[in-house]
Amino acid sequence: MTLQTLGEVPPGCRRRLLDHYGPAAEAWLRNAPFLLAEAAERWKLSLTSYHDAGHASAVALATAIDETPLILKAWYEPLRYRHETAALRTWAGGPTVNLIESADDLSVAALELVGGRPGGAASIGRERQMIAAAIHGLHDFGRRRPRPDLPSLAYFHREIMLPRIRQRADKLDLGAGRALVEEACAGLPLLRDDPARTTVLHADLYRENVIFDRAGHPRLIDPHPLVGDAAFDWAFWTVYYDLQHEVPERLATAARISRIPVPDITPWCRALAVDGFLYYMEIDDPAKPKIEKVLSSFLASDLEGDR
Repeated sequence: MTLQTLGEVPPGCRRRLLDHYGPAAEAWLRNAPFLLAEAAERWKLSLTSYHDAGHASAVALATAIDETPLILKAWYEPLRYRHETAALRTWAGGPTVNLIESADDLSVAALELVGGRPGGAASIGRERQMIAAAIHGLHDFGRRRPRPDLPSLAYFHREIMLPRIRQRADKLDLGAGRALVEEACAGLPLLRDDPARTTVLHADLYRENVIFDRAGHPRLIDPHPLVGDAAFDWAFWTVYYDLQHEVPERLATAARISRIPVPDITPWCRALAVDGFLYYMEIDDPAKPKIEKVLSSFLASDLEGDR
């Protein structure tokens, strides 16, 4: 029987995956409609349309036999599929998206459609406090459940973050920013996890990865999960959720909700900010001045704390 596909993936999806993975993703992009169609056939779903979002997957809307709307997601990287679905199973019942079906041979999963529409529903106010509570809840699930097979934060810090920071710092013409980068990098190799705070981390807490259900409660989606110190997630949310806007307020909320002291969160804030600053310099991103100001503010706060 011939599979009924949605046709070629949307141009935006194609462009983002090629930008992210390079020409090697070309063959997969041609095959992605058939992977989604095979999963839909297997789970008795009806594909309705593509949802043009994400940088590591092709996403489609589907409907189950009982008319329940779902998201179908096909990952380019099988390893990323395994990590994300493993984290979602660990967090099942928590403030994230529910995993309905998964197909390891296709690297495709059926997920709950949060809020009844792509992108979720509207928030109901007190957004910062509610998201902080959701992050804390996610970490609680990660501590209480059996730990999935995921990369460690220590590995990510040692083998990925530090080498790329050093490589970019050496390669780029930093100009007046070199002193800032050198100051920010001074203590990076000394960063260590606190084993008492080890949990399953979301590790990708940008604004677009926080959506809201029909009750206005936040759901944390599209993780890039790690196992390690909860301070890392709080730092990521502090720095990147809304770049340059309400950063001190998020840091204060993070420390209050998590009960992790501010001085334990800020070293990760500096590490994430200098990593982002160098990346934005490399790609000449318009957000470069914003992340530079955020990085400068954390270094300035260190100086004030030393007085």
